[in-house]
Amino acid sequence: MENTFTLMPMSQQINLTPGESYTGYITIVNPVDATEDFSYKVSISPYSVIGENYTADLQTVSGRNEITKWITISEPTGTVKPNESKKVEFTINTPSNAPGGGQYAALAVSSNPANTDSDGVAVKNIFEMASLIYANVAGDIKRGGEILENNVPGFVAVTPIQVTAMFENTGNIHEVATIILKVSNFFTGEVILPTEEDDGQFSEIVMPESTYFASRDISNLPALGVVKVNQTIYYNGSSSVSERDVIICPIWFLLLVIAVFASIIVFIISRIKIHKKRRSATL
Repeated sequence: MENTFTLMPMSQQINLTPGESYTGYITIVNPVDATEDFSYKVSISPYSVIGENYTADLQTVSGRNEITKWITISEPTGTVKPNESKKVEFTINTPSNAPGGGQYAALAVSSNPANTDSDGVAVKNIFEMASLIYANVAGDIKRGGEILENNVPGFVAVTPIQVTAMFENTGNIHEVATIILKVSNFFTGEVILPTEEDDGQFSEIVMPESTYFASRDISNLPALGVVKVNQTIYYNGSSSVSERDVIICPIWFLLLVIAVFASIIVFIISRIKIHKKRRSATL
């Protein structure tokens, strides 16, 4: 028996005022193709990140996740019928002495192992998702940081093309970086990105007092050719543009070109030698 579900939203940014309360909710969806009720459990975890690749950490306690003590869940356990959804309300009571800056938590939703199926057998398959809370507590807000890198490769052997960026945040509140990608065929000018399905724009949240490495793959490209790639970044009041003509050349094609050139060189050398021998014979 599987207990899969959908959780919305996966993250939310909220503003808090010391001494006041905030009420929000998450929505748990039991899919239309589900065959049975979904029993859930909601728990509150601290949220932070590890390393430049931002590995999620739902265990480490710090001053940046004191918010976990301020949150209460209206219905921490419950059931959602197939093809139905349920809003689970949460309330954040911000203390009057709450420090200004970022506070971070995760509302982790999982199948409830305390429930049993119709035969009285305990549910063994436990699935978990988390809705992340990025809170900005009013007060002493410090902002700082810069774009450290904005890289578009000049040559790739295989697609997709990966573009990267590096951000530094020296403040005490999370910042949002906006990245816009534009891609076109170098020879025909055909626009590859943006498209109707993908506008080529995405956002990255940079946590306070951290460095973040962001990457994105660009697909739907020719296996061989040249494309013009433009990556524009807006972050913390500054901007950066990186534009390059990217050569896409598979290894097999490169080896083929080398082999052809090598054959031509060998042919030329052999013809020169034959010509020299004929010339020597006539003298």
